[in-house]
Amino acid sequence: MIELVVGANDKGQRLDRFLKKYFDAAPLSMIYKMIRKDVKVNGKRAKEQTILAEGDLLRVYISDEDAATFHRERRPAKARKQFRIAYEDEDMLVVSKPFGLLTHGDGKEKKNTLANQVIGYLQEKGEYSPAAEQTFRPAPVNRLDRNTTGLVIFGKTAEATRRLAAQIKDHEEIEKYYLTIVAGELKEERRIEGILEKDEAANTVSVSGDPRAGDDPQKGKSATTIARPLQSARGYTLVEVQLITGRTHQIRVHLAAEGFPILGDRKYGQPKVNKSMKGKFNLDAQLLHAYRLVITGRNGQKIEIEDRLTPAFTRVKEGLFGE
Repeated sequence: MIELVVGANDKGQRLDRFLKKYFDAAPLSMIYKMIRKDVKVNGKRAKEQTILAEGDLLRVYISDEDAATFHRERRPAKARKQFRIAYEDEDMLVVSKPFGLLTHGDGKEKKNTLANQVIGYLQEKGEYSPAAEQTFRPAPVNRLDRNTTGLVIFGKTAEATRRLAAQIKDHEEIEKYYLTIVAGELKEERRIEGILEKDEAANTVSVSGDPRAGDDPQKGKSATTIARPLQSARGYTLVEVQLITGRTHQIRVHLAAEGFPILGDRKYGQPKVNKSMKGKFNLDAQLLHAYRLVITGRNGQKIEIEDRLTPAFTRVKEGLFGE
């Protein structure tokens, strides 16, 4: 039998979700069997939907060997800090992600990720200890592609992470703005809408359908992007993009579908334009920067966070539009 005490970052979770996170190597069938037969909360049987409170005592009647097998110790891989801090308070950390860095790990790269770098930073500050937590791990609430740069939000506590994740779904609670340069001269603001269908095998997205019909799991998800031209010259436009929804490759595919592909974008861009940008500016990936956030804080105040352009973006911008 093992005992687990629900901490501040574990409270508010359903019992089954807590156990799935704690015994992260156990099959789901075992988790639910465990709840039926081998778990007591404060000395009593509990349902899977039971909401846990801070200080609750869980007794799990399994062997130490099984517990060790199904619960993997959380030891974040150490990674050299590459991000810059844009904003920090007791609830959240907003960082500037550099070019080429994954937000989360994937099948090829698990160690050197933005998430691991942030966890290492918070450990050094003494604000996070894996050994003291049952299930919580600081995590980003928004995500950027490997070659997209700019602002990423992390919750420092479970409560803050849940609140920020809920706010992300409401564009009035967290407003997200990007800067990019596109081929073509965009003359006026455009609201771009459409259903995005993802090809998992090719890792690409296409626009189709009527956005007014809403999400259809069989066809894709509705997406909305607002593009505002800031400066145009010689067939190119500097564009501010407001992301209303947050779908995979949304900005890139929406702008390309409107006839304004992002410079350097190998998936959705124009090969001839990309070749020119490579030759002139050594640009070989999409020129897209998450530069501004407006976040509604706990007390209702607006927190405005802005990130400076990268040297690569500045080089292209000045080369096309002047100082």
